[in-house]
Amino acid sequence: MNQPILTAEEMMAWNEKTSQGWRKLVAEHPEILALPCDIAGTKVVGALLQHIVAVELRYAEQLAGLPVSEYADIPYDSAESLYATHDRAAALYRQLFESNIDWNQPFEYVTRSYGAARSSRKTIFFHAHLHAIRHYAQLATLVRQHGIKPDWQMDYLMMDFERA
Repeated sequence: MNQPILTAEEMMAWNEKTSQGWRKLVAEHPEILALPCDIAGTKVVGALLQHIVAVELRYAEQLAGLPVSEYADIPYDSAESLYATHDRAAALYRQLFESNIDWNQPFEYVTRSYGAARSSRKTIFFHAHLHAIRHYAQLATLVRQHGIKPDWQMDYLMMDFERA
């Protein structure tokens, strides 16, 4: 096979579409932020959303050679503040796409859970985006259990879905 089946740009587009859906839903239902939540060691949904966007940003910053933001500096009091962080991360990833870095090269980075580690830049990129998608799926179940139903399809199938 000469071409990748799923490109980084396609992965980022799926994450972006999903993030925009959550941005809109949280803006319409700010009470979502205070819902109880035990995903990823959080206590409320706002903290889970902070975790999602913080991971996106912190990996983007590391890949770009920038200082890494502290979780405490990433606000989660509104859809606007949460997704401003997401937007900063997305802008960094787009800048990285335009650079000529070697995405397959081993890269040293730091995680909150495991400390210093090494993976390819490509692995870090895909992890950050799949991490977000995975937590958004968990969040979809949680908010539905509290009577709030997301009004968009989150499956990758919907990226270019057409009825025959």
